[in-house]
Amino acid sequence: MVPDGWDLPRAEELCERISVGIVVKPKDYYVPEGQGTRAFRSANVREGYVEDSNWVYISDGGNRKNKKSVLATGDILIVRTGYPGTACVVPPEYAGSNCIDIIFARPDQSKVLPEYLCAFTNSEHGKRQILDGQGGLAQQHFNVGAYKELLLPLPPLREQRKIAEILGTWDRAIEVAEQQLETARTQKRALMQQLLTGTKRFPEFEGQPWKEVRLGDMGAFKKGKGIPKSEAKDTGQYPCVLYGQLYTTYGEIIETTVSHTDIDDGVTSVAHDVLIPASTTTSGIDLAIASCVINKGVRLGGDINIFRRNTNKIDGRFLAHYLSNIRRYEMARFAQGVTIIHLKGSDLLNVLVWVPEIREQVRIAKVIADAQSEIEKLAKKIDSLRTEKKALMQQLLTGKRRVTV
Repeated sequence: MVPDGWDLPRAEELCERISVGIVVKPKDYYVPEGQGTRAFRSANVREGYVEDSNWVYISDGGNRKNKKSVLATGDILIVRTGYPGTACVVPPEYAGSNCIDIIFARPDQSKVLPEYLCAFTNSEHGKRQILDGQGGLAQQHFNVGAYKELLLPLPPLREQRKIAEILGTWDRAIEVAEQQLETARTQKRALMQQLLTGTKRFPEFEGQPWKEVRLGDMGAFKKGKGIPKSEAKDTGQYPCVLYGQLYTTYGEIIETTVSHTDIDDGVTSVAHDVLIPASTTTSGIDLAIASCVINKGVRLGGDINIFRRNTNKIDGRFLAHYLSNIRRYEMARFAQGVTIIHLKGSDLLNVLVWVPEIREQVRIAKVIADAQSEIEKLAKKIDSLRTEKKALMQQLLTGKRRVTV
């Protein structure tokens, strides 16, 4: 059902053209950055705006050979693989670009505004139709034919324009917040590099030298004990960490765990234990990460190297940051294996670390924690904006909530 005065056409009826970008050996046309013609890929299409990074360029000859996919202002770009249905409008400054393995639609602007068609494509109703029509097994994937069949609840142009303006305001707010988030992450990386190498010092510690210390002189390694995945749950008597979560879930600081278990067995953490995964099927550099468990009493699963301090002159949080960011490649050198790559704690004992006195370590860890807290606040803000926008789209793009024109 659509509101009075609205239509329900297919996307094909509203567009002059719906096609797909270059799909046959696009890399054959690649040229160095800044040469030839810019080409959009899925990575450049965000929900409602262009991601201006990680561009590729194709040769002038390749662009002429694929002139059917040269873009115009107002074209809609739609991701077809990975996150199908994510769409943005081509702004004037990107007109003349080409596109690779993404769908583009050229709206008939006497019938539908590009911004409105883009918003509906990104909406829950639009995504549901796209996902229902996708093919492929290994990845979510949909084709031109599926997009042509997209049914679009369509108000008159004046109402489309008002709805698009409202949703555009939300898109801009989300884009600004994401830019702020990326800036915060960049600043944190730079700050860590300075603080963890002593390039930047706090005034009260100026003149106090750092010391080079062998990791084995500050503690020892032990191994965790296996916790079956079936016994790791959202709730349970004891918090626990599984080795795979060191890659997928946790950063350098573990304050709370996502998993719990009722198994009262195995290795239990001491506050400020530093965890390093012991095996992987990918590469040694993936093993070279460290996480500090802040609390005692956490059950530590198998395939985890546990560094336990024997001195109060090293802060576990500082050490986890230092190993993950300054000594990562040195740790990776000790990884061995072909099919399964192993990293032994006994080998890591010889890793050398530069450390300031404990008070400066604590101060550094605190500043890094504050930077991470700001990042988490921005991430939550973005999630909130997206949730509110999604609810508004649900109402505006179905006519459940009408705008005043």
